[in-house]
Amino acid sequence: MIRPNQLVFILGLLLLASCAAPPSLSFNGMSIHPDVKTISVAPFATDAPTGPPTLGPDFTERLRNYYRQNTRLALIPDNGDMQVEGAIASYEVTPVAALASQQGRDASGNPQTLQQIAGQQRLTIVVQVQFTHGIEPDKDFKQDFSFYADFDGNQSLQAVESRLIDDIFKQLILEIFNKTVADW
Repeated sequence: MIRPNQLVFILGLLLLASCAAPPSLSFNGMSIHPDVKTISVAPFATDAPTGPPTLGPDFTERLRNYYRQNTRLALIPDNGDMQVEGAIASYEVTPVAALASQQGRDASGNPQTLQQIAGQQRLTIVVQVQFTHGIEPDKDFKQDFSFYADFDGNQSLQAVESRLIDDIFKQLILEIFNKTVADW
């Protein structure tokens, strides 16, 4: 029979073990060929006509940092054993919930639709990626990665844009990383 203080100790150990590494950094199945020593991440262009002008450079730097922090690979400017390049292809805000109308009355007391408001909006970012594996060419790919984040239609995009981009970039980078070095 387990005593209460033993149970607390065991639960504490489990909690500590679960905090050791966030789930997104668990690399079970990561497969980097032993001959691969370097990676290059070319600057991502911003081909999307809308969105902040720094999207491409910000994404590039965050992707580089992710490889730097989570692999043994040396990051070099170009011609790495593995090469990642691409562009921000789309930055789009769309309504995702039914439109609601605010009703009012004009000066004569007649009903009038004052404004239509989307109940919820969605920011979607699409990144085109071309990956070249210098050692194992069968792992080369060209693929679009897309992710989105929703926000309240009563909020302006400018009020939440930085947080939404951060959330979307984290997911896109994780998907690209997993596709390039984890074979997921």
